[in-house]
Amino acid sequence: MTEYRDVWDLESIFAGGSSSTAFQARLEKLQVEIKELAAKITTWQADVAGLKEILTMMTKVDQGLEQLSAFAEALSSADVTDSQALQLDSQVMALIPEYSQVNKEFQRSLAQIPATEWGDILADPELSKVAFVLGEYRRDGANFLSATEENIIAQLKLDGQTAWSRHYDVLSGNLKVNYGGKELSAGQAFNLMMSSKDKEVRDQLFEKWEAAWGQDEQLYADTLNHIDGARLTDQKLHGVTDYLKEPREYNRLKQATLDQMWAVVAQNKQPFVEYLKRKAQLLGRQKPVWQDQEAPVILGDFEAKHYTFSQAADFIMTNFQKFSPKMAALAKEAFEGQWIEAQDRPGKRAGGYCSSFPENKESRIFMTFGGSVNEVATLAHELGHAFHSSVMWDLPHLNQAYAMNVAETASTFAEQVVNDAAIASVTSKEEKINLLDQKLQGAVAMFFNIHARYIFERSFYEARQTKTLSPAEISELMVKAQKEAFADSLANWHPHFWAAKLHFYIDDVPFYNFPYTFGYLFSQGIYARAKEVGGNFEDQYIALLRDTGAMTTEELAQKHLGVDLTQADFWQAGIDTILEDVKEFMSLTEEYVK
Repeated sequence: MTEYRDVWDLESIFAGGSSSTAFQARLEKLQVEIKELAAKITTWQADVAGLKEILTMMTKVDQGLEQLSAFAEALSSADVTDSQALQLDSQVMALIPEYSQVNKEFQRSLAQIPATEWGDILADPELSKVAFVLGEYRRDGANFLSATEENIIAQLKLDGQTAWSRHYDVLSGNLKVNYGGKELSAGQAFNLMMSSKDKEVRDQLFEKWEAAWGQDEQLYADTLNHIDGARLTDQKLHGVTDYLKEPREYNRLKQATLDQMWAVVAQNKQPFVEYLKRKAQLLGRQKPVWQDQEAPVILGDFEAKHYTFSQAADFIMTNFQKFSPKMAALAKEAFEGQWIEAQDRPGKRAGGYCSSFPENKESRIFMTFGGSVNEVATLAHELGHAFHSSVMWDLPHLNQAYAMNVAETASTFAEQVVNDAAIASVTSKEEKINLLDQKLQGAVAMFFNIHARYIFERSFYEARQTKTLSPAEISELMVKAQKEAFADSLANWHPHFWAAKLHFYIDDVPFYNFPYTFGYLFSQGIYARAKEVGGNFEDQYIALLRDTGAMTTEELAQKHLGVDLTQADFWQAGIDTILEDVKEFMSLTEEYVK
């Protein structure tokens, strides 16, 4: 078996790390490109040739910003003590207000073109390919304030909303949990707490984990209040009173679709509540607890598998191959090219992500890999994101920007492939129970945990419109949301989850929650289709992924799956496939609780 390194290569992106001269050279070039773009937009006469030139110039700027920002984030994620990496990020962020103003001026110009002239422009074959995104630009441009006002807002955001988001990264990156004579980073503590087979370890760590996030609760509360307060103020200035309008438009999703999805989820919670109760019994408890959500179910003589990074790589590539040789090839490129930072060491940021480097047409994946089956699935999940990006590199740049809800489709699909492959390879009943539990943990996360985040954020935004909230008030909203989402099925709650979850502090994507559940259920339908059509699936799948940046979510589902997302049947069909796993788990474990 080939041995793969679990640290990433950033030198091929910009040599020299946070002291990179190549990074600084690209930054200086980007500054010039933004000014040239601004000058071109100012003199544009709404002609086709000029529009094509502007789009070419915008592509260079967009890709440069993404390249530089992803590199700075990668450095600071891998080493939270790298203060120079934070300075690089600040240098890139300093360009955002200027570029935001340029971009908005372009969108404002598009909005001023009469409809008849606009139709003539889109008759051009090249521009017709990006008509959908240009239409979004015209829609948004019609709602902008004056150029001066928009520039002021962009400038203030740099040291406001964006700065608070970066502040959270520093706070969470420096958090330490003392356990067993060791000082654990947030990522290390979380992995051990959620995956340990010893319930005393989980219990002790959960107590320390909750206390650690509560220790600086005022700092986290200030950060969250200011991030969301700034967003609400921005929306108010633009005449927006519905705080869900922005995330809906970002995800190209109707409210009717979102409401229908959550309604069907709510109607199907009881079987998962019963699953949690059974799991608690198997773990020696009378009632489920928060810290057991990802705890392994170990019965009989079974011992949970532990994967080395190279074993995980081999397992992923082997099973990707069965569904899509191109997925497997992309994964192979990622492992061989050292696209992945997975080493389990202190000093790393918590969580995981996949970033695109468009100027290299490559991705980089960040996570902390501890060897569990869950972490193999997480690795596959992030590789799914990388595959999604890879099949779109040759498309027009405007059509490469897909929303988060469909972004989670490819990643969750990849995770499904690995989970089912693991279950299919079992050698005992106890192993199958263990792996079914691992799979169902994902369903609980999507239907309960993510739902709690959505309920919490709605409650927080409602309250934040009239006042800033204290740590105690935020924790109260969090517990209330968890009780509703988990159908009050747990014996304890995680009051400071709002402080521990990075997603609440992301400044550029509001409501970083419901797209996960959407992607999870959407991928269920795609995965079922893959098993149904067999060898013809790969091309259909890639065609769907390539369309994710060029139409609404409802149009995408209708075109490639023939379904109406505003109706209950699609969502119920996805949940029904998961309920089969619940039934099997309950049947296999019945003898262990008599």
